[in-house]
Amino acid sequence: MPETDAESAGVPAPAPVHPVDESRPLGRVLLFGIQHVLVMAATPISAIFLMSAALHLDSRLTVDLLSAAFVLSGIGSLIQSLGPWKFGPRLPFVMLPGGAPLILFLAIADQHGLRTATGAVILTAAFSFVVLPLFSRLLAYFPALVIGTMIVIVGVNLVKVGAVLVTGRPGGPGFADPTHLLLGLATIGFTVVFYLLFTGVLRQLAVMLGLLAGTALAGVLGRLDLGSASQGGLVSLPQLMPFGSPQFNLLAALPLMIYSLASMAEATGQTVVNAEAVGKEIDRHTAVPKTIRGDALTSLAGGFLGLPLMVTSGENIGIVRVTGVRSRYVTAAAGAVLIVIGFLAPVTRAISVIPSAVIGGTAMVVFAVITVLGVQMLGRSDLDRHSNTFICAVALALGLLPILVPGVYGGFPPNLRILLESGVAVGAFVAAVLNVLFHHIRPGVAARLTTRRTEDAR
Repeated sequence: MPETDAESAGVPAPAPVHPVDESRPLGRVLLFGIQHVLVMAATPISAIFLMSAALHLDSRLTVDLLSAAFVLSGIGSLIQSLGPWKFGPRLPFVMLPGGAPLILFLAIADQHGLRTATGAVILTAAFSFVVLPLFSRLLAYFPALVIGTMIVIVGVNLVKVGAVLVTGRPGGPGFADPTHLLLGLATIGFTVVFYLLFTGVLRQLAVMLGLLAGTALAGVLGRLDLGSASQGGLVSLPQLMPFGSPQFNLLAALPLMIYSLASMAEATGQTVVNAEAVGKEIDRHTAVPKTIRGDALTSLAGGFLGLPLMVTSGENIGIVRVTGVRSRYVTAAAGAVLIVIGFLAPVTRAISVIPSAVIGGTAMVVFAVITVLGVQMLGRSDLDRHSNTFICAVALALGLLPILVPGVYGGFPPNLRILLESGVAVGAFVAAVLNVLFHHIRPGVAARLTTRRTEDAR
């Protein structure tokens, strides 16, 4: 084989660029980034609308908070994807509000007021920075068995969230409306058809094309309300401290601070599964703390803008796996698009008119991929060992209980109930504790007993 000029000059050839770090043409990066935005946009919208309804906020404040949610989601996505200094693992991540942190935020606001709730977010973000060095030392107790179990629970929970967007809440008005079911199932069908028939870039865009086709079908069926998209001004700016100066109450913030430990465990799992999804080897002891720092920094800023905790999202991991586009510059582009959306009020309103059933159909496919990633990780966890099977089974049973049977802990005290109803937190805690008992404590105890029996026999 002939030598290259670099080899003949004694200069080593440059190392190949990993697909995660590979730059792509700007137009294509933006297109793939918009796909991420379309799939995850429902989360900040629904989170802020839920927050507005629960706290009886006026429309102006709701618009301000929605703007802040998009801007902070964008900034967090840029931090996690680009990884400046010690923040962000340089993996294709997006960040979102919502989920358990939102429920905790609403509970604190209901009991102590909005100013105390925003103060609790700021205290929790600072708490994350303080306890991170200790948590980093505990990563050895979160092997693939624990993380895989947690990812399966996360995936099932997210599939349920997507399904509720299609069906509505059981017992609520319009539950299982046939038109909504048709839109959700048709969106899934469109996505499958596009993925089956297309190749190359179009196949990688199957998720977005399926969502757009579902939206078009909604328009044909008369389920697309475009009137609100043309109302209001052109620019929307996040408001600093929209509820007034934060009030700091450690006791009120305690449930959120405890939850942040579970959130760190979830960030650990998502960092590992994200790296596996893109085929990049990482050092967990450096990458995971960078993810958590990115979460904490974004949440700290969000607290001053009236938002609940911001967390890394598993939604985009499913998109990465389905499309095969692994570049972190795509999620960075998604972050830039989210920031623009946050400042452009008409774009925000236009995205908000996509029917929830269409978004739910798309989300169910993407979220189910996350569940499969967890199953794949469990497949490498030596489940032939009875102890591993037992650990996984118990953690799944307790972690899935509040997801499959909502309200099961309704009779418990409010603060304890909030923690128990987070299936991810319960599953991660149970798996980690059982892993320590079976694989760290029990072998040592057994070894000491064997030594003692040997000495007694002598």
